[in-house]
Amino acid sequence: MIMAKKLKLFGAFFGMTAVIIGAFGAHTLAEQIDAESLRSFETGVKYQMYHALLLIILGFNLKTVRKTHSFVFYMIVIGIIMFSGSIYGLATNGLTSFDFTTIAFITPIGGSLLILSWLLIFVSFLNKN
Repeated sequence: MIMAKKLKLFGAFFGMTAVIIGAFGAHTLAEQIDAESLRSFETGVKYQMYHALLLIILGFNLKTVRKTHSFVFYMIVIGIIMFSGSIYGLATNGLTSFDFTTIAFITPIGGSLLILSWLLIFVSFLNKN
């Protein structure tokens, strides 16, 4: 039951912060960054929300990923932080003194973690009777 609660709590947290970050992008950043950067920023928000919802769904159905639920949880959480977080930084790179292009390599690592989490879920569906 502890893992179910953790999945739901992190899902709710990432969902809430996706809404806050998305609103910040739409209402504040839209005037400060170019259209392409804003689209990238929105991609980060979308992927954060998709995976927040996935965490909540998994929290209500731990049987989906029986033995790998803890591993899937950490891959999704770290994947969200690395993928969406780095996109947020890259999209707003011109607004800060830190050069986020120096850590751009973590974007595909985060994306790969998200893909692997989906793969593990897929395999668990295949193995389920």
